[in-house]
Amino acid sequence: MNNNEHNTAILRMHCPDQAGIITVITGFINENGGNIVYLDQYVDRNNGIFYMRIEWELDNFIIPKEKISDYFNTLYAQRYNMSFHISFTERVQRMAIFVSKMSHCIYDLLARYTAGEWDVEIPLIISNHPDLSVIGQQFNIPFEVIPITKENKAEQEAKEFELLERYNIDFIVLARYMQVLSEDFIARYPNRIINIHHSFLPAFIGAKPYHQAYERGVKLIGATSHYVTAELDAGPIIEQDIARISHKDSPAELVHKGRDLEKIVLSRAVEKHIQRKILTYKNKTIIFN
Repeated sequence: MNNNEHNTAILRMHCPDQAGIITVITGFINENGGNIVYLDQYVDRNNGIFYMRIEWELDNFIIPKEKISDYFNTLYAQRYNMSFHISFTERVQRMAIFVSKMSHCIYDLLARYTAGEWDVEIPLIISNHPDLSVIGQQFNIPFEVIPITKENKAEQEAKEFELLERYNIDFIVLARYMQVLSEDFIARYPNRIINIHHSFLPAFIGAKPYHQAYERGVKLIGATSHYVTAELDAGPIIEQDIARISHKDSPAELVHKGRDLEKIVLSRAVEKHIQRKILTYKNKTIIFN
């Protein structure tokens, strides 16, 4: 489902803020025959950090794609103490979905994928339960069931690693996957595992958070999508949203509204990742427009 009309390169970078950085980077692109089609930048004045995302066409760019990173690193990154990543829109990312028993998020993801909204491939679904295996048949996507317990976790994650490598997966979306990933798993995909949860954490931990919220008479419910880190539910936040509720909303209505939020927030986060518009710095994300 590649909807790209252009063969472009995308540079995402951050460095200590200093005069002339934009001129240096745009000069590098212009001098080598690149046509800039997107530029967004931000300065964190509190910490003195400069962030930028810039995209340019490669049709007339004189540096071969496979050498751009080396050139940029040698000429500029080392000199200006830059951390950077260069990616190419010609290469479509491959996304795996992990799911357990709840279907609202995965159906929303697959509906957008099937409608051609995203420039991504989804060649694999993994679940720790067989309950939603029909989804694989409906969307003609391999659906692998890998049950996990405390006793077999390492062995079963090794099977997941093999599948992820076999299908050349770039990033993973946890569409209400009710398993905690091991630190080894997370370390293999830094800032490439996207999770979704209700925003009651840590106030309403455990089962039935919406029922707990009902008992407390909360006025807002929410959802948060973030990258997964070793610290549970504490990774860099990508997207959030809320919905107002009242005393008239039953626990069932809270669950319904909450699930609507979860699928919308998760899809927004996934879309930003696919578009390569996220830059992670420490435990925070910079989301470019």
